[in-house]
Amino acid sequence: MLEKNIEAHLVSQIKKLGGVAYKFVSPANRGVSDRIVCLPDGSTWFVELKAPGGRLSPLQKVFQSEMARLCQNYVCLWSKEHVDEWIKERAYALA
Repeated sequence: MLEKNIEAHLVSQIKKLGGVAYKFVSPANRGVSDRIVCLPDGSTWFVELKAPGGRLSPLQKVFQSEMARLCQNYVCLWSKEHVDEWIKERAYALA
């Protein structure tokens, strides 16, 4: 499974929830998450996507730690099934 397929799945599932998954590119800040997800409950998530067997780069680990320090919502999703599990949790919270 390619990372781009997992990312496309995330985008479509977030749209079904009524949210938006913005593509995030920050040339001056390498290691930032792939997507910023805004959900109808007002929550915002920084979402990193990886193919099964992938790993976070050192800069991505720094970004993950920085988000934790700042008390921001951050998640790394590793497969379409992982996306579905995470979406199910968010859908439950939105209900």
